[in-house]
Amino acid sequence: MSFRSRLATQYLEAGGVISHPTDTIQGLACLPRFESSIERIIQLKRRSTSKGLILLASDVRYFADYVADPLQLIQITIDQEPTTYLLKASQYASPLLTGGFDTVAIRLTDNPLVSELCQKTRSALVSTSANTSGKNTAINALNLAVFFKQELDFIITPRNYNSQPSRIINLQTGERLR
Repeated sequence: MSFRSRLATQYLEAGGVISHPTDTIQGLACLPRFESSIERIIQLKRRSTSKGLILLASDVRYFADYVADPLQLIQITIDQEPTTYLLKASQYASPLLTGGFDTVAIRLTDNPLVSELCQKTRSALVSTSANTSGKNTAINALNLAVFFKQELDFIITPRNYNSQPSRIINLQTGERLR
């Protein structure tokens, strides 16, 4: 485990908000057990609470508490095209995660950094793009500084590129939303 990922883990476990590269774009993250951290991400992004956020993890077991039917997680695999699935949310999924809907968004990834953070925290990560509403996602540390000033607890510097956001599929209906 690198020094940076050890520090990121410590901040996450203390209820912090970090920025890190994901399997798609530079993201903001916190642990879902800290409601105040989820609120903080929403405030930092200047985002409506009705939009919801994604849970990102390297193993489906980290999603089990947040979905109504954990057996559905068997259907979730890592696709070549990063895919976020909507599943019926459990009573433990915060309305801040679900945006007030009855579904929760989850994405399984084999991204090494995300895998390491999930393993060390034994948790999924709340994940969203590293930007303020209506702006492009941060692609460098300067963008992060402009968007969030000194309000992030820790930053793992973005890569020099960002790919497209994940596609979104409702697992109940098969409908592709993005």
